[in-house]
Amino acid sequence: MYKLKNKLKNLPETPGVYLFKDAAGKIIYIGKAKALKKRVASYFGRPQNEKNQAMVAKIDGLDYITTSTESQAQILEAALVSEKQPRYNIDLKDDKSFPLIRITNEDFPVVSVARRKKPKEKIDALYFGPYTKAQLLRDAVKMLRRIFGFRTCKKMPAKACLYYRLKLCHAPCENKISRQGYAQVIRNIIMFLAGNYEGLIDELSSKMLAASKAKKFEEAAKLRDQINALSAMRKAGSYASGFDELEDLKNLLKLKKLPTRIEAFDISNISGKEACGSMVSFYNALPDKNNYRRFKIRTVSSVDDYGMLAEVVMRRYKRLKEENLALPDLVLIDGGRGHLLTAEREINKLGIDLEIASIAKDKENIYIQKRALPFRLKNDTPALNLIRRVRDEAHRFAVAYHHVLRRKKVFGK
Repeated sequence: MYKLKNKLKNLPETPGVYLFKDAAGKIIYIGKAKALKKRVASYFGRPQNEKNQAMVAKIDGLDYITTSTESQAQILEAALVSEKQPRYNIDLKDDKSFPLIRITNEDFPVVSVARRKKPKEKIDALYFGPYTKAQLLRDAVKMLRRIFGFRTCKKMPAKACLYYRLKLCHAPCENKISRQGYAQVIRNIIMFLAGNYEGLIDELSSKMLAASKAKKFEEAAKLRDQINALSAMRKAGSYASGFDELEDLKNLLKLKKLPTRIEAFDISNISGKEACGSMVSFYNALPDKNNYRRFKIRTVSSVDDYGMLAEVVMRRYKRLKEENLALPDLVLIDGGRGHLLTAEREINKLGIDLEIASIAKDKENIYIQKRALPFRLKNDTPALNLIRRVRDEAHRFAVAYHHVLRRKKVFGK
């Protein structure tokens, strides 16, 4: 309970989603808030109804995910509740009076807000939700429409209306978009509502690159604008897919807490020449490029990966200790058990406590502290997806710096 109280003190006054956990680490309730600190504190500072009293008595842990607006928090809350099915979210799951997002099953689907599923609909429909506040839901739907554009008219008109000129609809009524093109728009919206923000951005980025190579610059520009809008929202906080990865990583590696901040190291050298190290930083499962660091090797002249890694790790955490800066929740090393033990030895010299793991390149064996043998994660685990992404980014960053150093040596710039 002491750790929980400390976490309550440090909650941000921003919109987001909070997740209450029991002593076994199981999520028992998910809620959204306009101001996380104020909302979460309200459970512990005033009398509660019987249902909430029973829930509060079981709360032993807390995680949270920030968002840029309360309407985004509501979308994320519903996606997480649908996936996690927490015990105390019964009202949200069962009460049919809460609004839903309805997407019709027709050639050019209509996206709208509905109060309840219709038992005998003329047109089949897909529903998302329920959501607890209708106004927030309408705000979220407006946001989605500005990003993607979609049809809202109940009956297809004969010609394009004002919404086409406002770039809020693709005007399928005048064949301004093909059935396949509109189906992709709907697929993007469904990915968003399901919480798969990262997958959506990756997919749009691939399509933008392909459009650019094919010199379809107008199409590439539209995709770029969509990516920028989604990325701005993603940067405001971690979303469902990222949270799942972090939670999975915490459980599989038996970490003490959610690895919100991960720092990963890689060494790059060819025959010991222009050797360098890189450190990338991920926050809430996303790259935090402002906190990337480069290290030109100073003390090792031979081909000695362990010696170079020892130097880089020592320099990094000696500085953090001396400047009293925040430490990461997890240190990830690109390498095998020897690399893990090297990093652990240097960190122990500084007298600081950090969780460390390493991943070997060939078979992707994972090594952790106090365990002699490695273990392997299944290919489809969120934890492995995150580890790979962090490892690959550290390698890319190290190789890029190595090329810079070689170019400077050859050309002097």
